[in-house]
Amino acid sequence: MSEHAERLMAFYLNHATDHQGRTLEDIWELSHFWLEHTHDYIQWLFPIPEAGRFNPFAPLLDEEARRQFHESPTMQARQRTSLDVMLDFFGLQREGLVISATAGLDPTRHIWLKRGGHNHLRITRIIRSLHLAGQPELAGAVQQSFIDIGTRQGYVTPATVAYWQAATQAP
Repeated sequence: MSEHAERLMAFYLNHATDHQGRTLEDIWELSHFWLEHTHDYIQWLFPIPEAGRFNPFAPLLDEEARRQFHESPTMQARQRTSLDVMLDFFGLQREGLVISATAGLDPTRHIWLKRGGHNHLRITRIIRSLHLAGQPELAGAVQQSFIDIGTRQGYVTPATVAYWQAATQAP
């Protein structure tokens, strides 16, 4: 097994911590303030094949790690919990493949509704990771919800929509 796959599997199954000593379940319990202002956890929750500039310590979603996610209903379920944590942070909620805005969604509390910013990059990563980790239908539902809600609110630019759409086209 590759080092990346081994580290991701151990982290996702709560047998190991990230590079800062946090378990997956620790991260799930952190505040929205913490999620907004900390930038080195999203790479662990939603790995992709490329290294991010904010966390060179996070394992990559290499072919072996992808296979592990594809073959493990437990890892996929735990990634859905990570998604639910992030959706709550973004002012959204999920029931199965249906993602909708919460009653309190507004740009003063949900920074992703502002043009640009790091949360748009996080959303791209989330969509891509779900797609590559064996949950393409969920990735598509997340993608479409962010596009619909973000463009309806007038805060998401066509350039951002193009990135979100491209996230499910990656091999």
